[in-house]
Amino acid sequence: MLIKEFRVTLPLTVEEYQVAQLYSVAEASKNNTGGGEGIEVLKNEPFTDYPLLGGKYSSGQYTYKIYHLASKVPAFIRILLPKNSLEIHEEAWNAYPYCKTVITNPGYMKDNFVIMIESFHIGDVGNQHNVHELPPDKLKIREVVHIDIANDSIASADYKVDEDPSKFKSQKTGRGPLVGKDWKHNVQPVMTCYKLVTCEFKWFGLQTRIEGFIQKAERRLFTNFHRQVFCWIDGWYGLTMEDIRAIEDNTKEELDRQRHQGEVRGMRADD
Repeated sequence: MLIKEFRVTLPLTVEEYQVAQLYSVAEASKNNTGGGEGIEVLKNEPFTDYPLLGGKYSSGQYTYKIYHLASKVPAFIRILLPKNSLEIHEEAWNAYPYCKTVITNPGYMKDNFVIMIESFHIGDVGNQHNVHELPPDKLKIREVVHIDIANDSIASADYKVDEDPSKFKSQKTGRGPLVGKDWKHNVQPVMTCYKLVTCEFKWFGLQTRIEGFIQKAERRLFTNFHRQVFCWIDGWYGLTMEDIRAIEDNTKEELDRQRHQGEVRGMRADD
């Protein structure tokens, strides 16, 4: 089992991030769907009485998605697994500012493969020790990774100049560009996503390699996604949660259309 806590600091308020994240998930989903692959939304509905973080949160929005993945999986895994097993199921309980996501492969790996992502969104610069209230045994093996959306290197295949926070300036808010190594101490507002990723892949001989690959992939995903969250600010700034639900409904229909036509789109594992 590998446990990493990724901390992503952004020049947003915690309230703004709730809208920003949902808007960006919808946009990114469209950019990664096509040619028989991509994201299928099965459920998007309110939930109650589901205790999270020791019962501190218990209601919010539940989503159930299936990721049809073939080209998003690295070649050495594609060789090992049957073609029809390359489906990942994602359940998420969004009790903002806390959210829990569980990713599984019920068709093939069953209980031998689980990724759990617990996200806590707090108005600080990412310096709190244990926001997820981990017990001592897990705290001991947790690795903290700070992600700097302006300065961390990214794959050349992922780079877009209009999604570069070190160059982007928002027309609506005047925020950006994010300049220098110490930008997070020089901006207002500021908040941090504390994303705790617990990864377990039980396959003798491959466990360490696969768990390492998954954590590396999560870092790439979090870095690119949050660069977009900030650089898309002029698209989401001022939207309400009612606007977001309407966007999500439209996105579900568009994803269903896109998945069955066109070419495979988005990040591939071997890029």
